[in-house]
Amino acid sequence: VISYECCPGYEKMPGEKGCPAALPLVDIYNTLGVAGASTTQMYTDRANLKEEIDGPGSVTFFAPSNTAWSALPHEILDALVSNVNIELLNALHYHMVDRRLTSEDLKHGSSFTSMYQDFDVHIHHYPNGIVTVNCARLIKTDQHATNGIVHVVDRVITAISNNVHSFIDTDDDLETLRTALAAAGMTTMLESEGQYTLFAPTNEAFEKIPPDTLNRILGDPVALRDLLNYHILKHMQCAESIVTGMPMETMQGTVLEVGCDGDHMTLNGKAIITKTDQLGTNGVIHYINELLIPDSAKTLLELMEGSTVTKAQQMFVDTGLGPLLSGSEALTLLAPQDDAFKGSMTMDGEMKKLMNNHLLKTQLSSKSLYHGQELDTLGGLKLRVFVYRNNLCIENACIAAHDKMGRFASMLTVDKVLTPPTGTIMDVLKADDRFSLLTGALQTAGMTELMNQQKLLTVFAPTNDAFNTIPRPELNRLLQNSQGLSRLLRFHMGDGMLVSGGVTSHTRMQPLLGERLEMGMRNYTVYVNRVPVVEADLMATNGVVHAVNAIIKPLPPRVERPQSDRPAPRIRSASSRVRKASVSRGFKNEDLFQKVMNSRSSRTMTQRQ
Repeated sequence: VISYECCPGYEKMPGEKGCPAALPLVDIYNTLGVAGASTTQMYTDRANLKEEIDGPGSVTFFAPSNTAWSALPHEILDALVSNVNIELLNALHYHMVDRRLTSEDLKHGSSFTSMYQDFDVHIHHYPNGIVTVNCARLIKTDQHATNGIVHVVDRVITAISNNVHSFIDTDDDLETLRTALAAAGMTTMLESEGQYTLFAPTNEAFEKIPPDTLNRILGDPVALRDLLNYHILKHMQCAESIVTGMPMETMQGTVLEVGCDGDHMTLNGKAIITKTDQLGTNGVIHYINELLIPDSAKTLLELMEGSTVTKAQQMFVDTGLGPLLSGSEALTLLAPQDDAFKGSMTMDGEMKKLMNNHLLKTQLSSKSLYHGQELDTLGGLKLRVFVYRNNLCIENACIAAHDKMGRFASMLTVDKVLTPPTGTIMDVLKADDRFSLLTGALQTAGMTELMNQQKLLTVFAPTNDAFNTIPRPELNRLLQNSQGLSRLLRFHMGDGMLVSGGVTSHTRMQPLLGERLEMGMRNYTVYVNRVPVVEADLMATNGVVHAVNAIIKPLPPRVERPQSDRPAPRIRSASSRVRKASVSRGFKNEDLFQKVMNSRSSRTMTQRQ
């Protein structure tokens, strides 16, 4: 809501725009009433403070609004008004500074001596424009008076005399936190100068953690220090400064999302803050009823809990790997997302071996991986790393989320269940009945050695269904033509290793023979020269196989149409004539080649129509 009000010292006039009438300045006592702090004005009367603020001098008064007094707990307000000459007077004096301070004088991080026992009031500015004094928000500033200035604040502020640790030391509800801080050697830090924000877990918060987990962390100085630092911000953050979700860096090095839900302050999207703005001389404390455990203090099994890899978690537990994932061994877990598991998974010997191959023998982060790297698994295999423009992949599985670095091990979330290679490309094709015609064609073309060599290849493998789309007489002649088969099949192969995760909306690959292969990804399906891949990522030791149900043909040449109202003439490029001639030499029978090309042209025209 945007509201408009007159600037200090001015008022509206009937029939006039804006606030043209200048008001005469009055003393602070009367300015309190004009500024909307009439309750503060009333309490100055009761505390016999009127003479002090309507006489000569120069004073700054941080005056609580009427709403601020109403929000004060009844027991505190009763204590103040029942002893107006001491308690109420002292409270009001703490809101006063014995000098004139405009809003420009209230610099971030500045402190000013109040008129109550020389205790300081502390000013903080925040990026969203909010300014606070002792965590009370300034809601109306620079209300000038003849003997000073009034700034209206949204709460009654209290004197600060102890540091953050002293506050913790005297509150029985923070006893477990106090013990943990001492065990981690962090007591001195919270006693020293600084501007900390501590999200202090209560005893109840610690009690919610499973005893085994809590005892493990409390007994591990490194994990305990990480846990406690995860509850401390590097700067002072009052609740009044939070108007929307903001990531804030902790002393542990990661961030917390501090936000609000209505009138309630939230942490990582949860309304777990039970008490706010408990001020110390070196920071502020917010109480929370839920312990925050950072990834760096968790085991692998704990990293998997409550994430998108719950199915993988259950699979690892079912294979008997639970104790290993809860231990202190340096490992890296490749955890497939839940939607990577298709259908029911049978827990047999092969599945147990597969899950072991999702565990690497050392702790790694995705930043440490590089193209061509080989990673040793607990199952005894070596997994290859492939780096693409858009993805980082380990075999067929690509990184799908940020790393989770645990206490001893790390978890890399991947988008697929790993299918480690078990043989060469030829072995993969022979083991699949869908490629029986292709296997025979490769042998006829003399390409068996190519399929078994160590050089990495990407093969778009036509299935039997793809070959059967060719009329039977033509297919028989083709399967007996070694040169024609060699040319056709080499157009289905490219140098290098390209798994499906490396394909973007526009990816090109140079085939072993021919002009180009253009790939794209639509609706999670890879297309190569407009032919969909029916099954991707059949991994081999010397490459990868992608199954297609159609013979891949060269794309038509790109034609730039002239800018004219008349239909553009059909342009036939020299490269297409050369390509046609080169392909035709692969067929003994020129008629067969012509039929294939005519068939292709007719289908293309049908699609265009």
